[in-house]
Amino acid sequence: MDASTAALSRIGLAGLAVMGQNLALNIAEKGFPISVYNRTISKVDETVDRARNEGHLPLVGQYNPRDFVLSIERPRSVIILVKAGAPVDQTIATLSEHMEAGDCIIDGGNEWYENTERRIQQVADKGILYLGMGVSGGEDGARHGPSLMPGGSYQAYSNVQDILMKVAAQVEDGPCVTYIGEGGSGNFVKMVHNGIEYGDMQLISEAYDVLKHVGGLSNSELAQIFAEWNRGELESFLIEITADIFKVKDESGDGDLVDKILDKTGMKGTGKWTVQQAAELSVAAPTIAASLDCRYLSGLKDERENAANVLKEAGLNDQVGYVKSGIDRKRLIDDVRQALYASKICSYAQGMNLLRAKSDEKGWNLNLGELARIWKGGCIIRAVFLDRIKKAYQRNPNLASLIVDPEFAREMVQRQAAWRRVVGLAISAGISTPGMCASLAYFDTYRRARLPANLVQAQRDLFGAHTYERIDRPGSFHTEWTKLARNGVGALN
Repeated sequence: MDASTAALSRIGLAGLAVMGQNLALNIAEKGFPISVYNRTISKVDETVDRARNEGHLPLVGQYNPRDFVLSIERPRSVIILVKAGAPVDQTIATLSEHMEAGDCIIDGGNEWYENTERRIQQVADKGILYLGMGVSGGEDGARHGPSLMPGGSYQAYSNVQDILMKVAAQVEDGPCVTYIGEGGSGNFVKMVHNGIEYGDMQLISEAYDVLKHVGGLSNSELAQIFAEWNRGELESFLIEITADIFKVKDESGDGDLVDKILDKTGMKGTGKWTVQQAAELSVAAPTIAASLDCRYLSGLKDERENAANVLKEAGLNDQVGYVKSGIDRKRLIDDVRQALYASKICSYAQGMNLLRAKSDEKGWNLNLGELARIWKGGCIIRAVFLDRIKKAYQRNPNLASLIVDPEFAREMVQRQAAWRRVVGLAISAGISTPGMCASLAYFDTYRRARLPANLVQAQRDLFGAHTYERIDRPGSFHTEWTKLARNGVGALN
């Protein structure tokens, strides 16, 4: 089809792996004519075939960059969904040759936010606008309604706002998309979303571990428990799919499939970026960090198997059987539910605090309540209690932490006894619960008016003359600690 004579498309999408295909079909299904392009021609044909088979959707395949760009109405908006890093730069270079001032490029991949900010400046020289847009929800979300987090040029967002509002997941208080802010804010928000997701998944796996090994629950019982939890305060996509996982039998043999999966967790980098940014901004994110550490340790399968044998020979006994005897299973199940909920609040609190710190540094003016709202549908961390997080920030936009929101504070206090029982039981049984432990330690550290940090600061002053502040008078002080201690003399400052 000749691009010069054909009816022009409203938008274009380049990069037709499954996410790209599904998002393109979603856009077309919502009534927006779309042009698609991929370097591999077979992917274009595949997408065109799907559009025809899924309802003769208004989708047109293009087979070279020039025809693709020229098939889109001005001002042109092009979504690119290719692997982060160099492939994005290569795609931008290829497409921008045929674009003009006022056109827009929208990167929908999991990109490092500083790369987005660099690209904003690069394409600005040609007058091209740029958005870095986080897309959450996986393949199914892309096809039927994802959570979208666009950041960068507001004009570029305005050009496609009507499309994004229809394509995004829909919840009772609107579509799961909002303009995030300037620069790389959209990518940064998606990165932290993924960090929270890491924490969520780790906490759920720990709940499973305790219930399976201390409670002695079967997979069918676990499926029932998680399904029941999904009807209450823990209702969420991750709890729902966990219940489903426990129901699946191994088609290649006997038993349940989950038990046949190698205990090594993969990752693509966004969790690591989140923890690195937390460290850079001096924001405590121990639950997210613990989840990342667990993924690293899971990769050491051979070492872990060897360590199990070496320590067993050294006399380490399995404590699970001892702890398991006399367990009240009904109480354990309810305690684990409460521990999981309280731990999740801490994980989300850490993520939100990281977003606020970055927003303050960059001047993004992020609306944390609105971010919680657009995560209520479409995305991997969608959960019922995100509505309550939204309301907490609506009540107090300057909320220091979710932990001190009156409603969440009350819930944390009500659940702390069960939380401590679960963590204590797991420690006694030798079952690692690093996410729950990190969350509880975060809660206990944050809630204490006075910490042993005074001793640490005294040590720093002793060996490095770093000085210290006092609680009874203003100013900075230094003490010759060793000299005074050994002479038995009081401090003179």
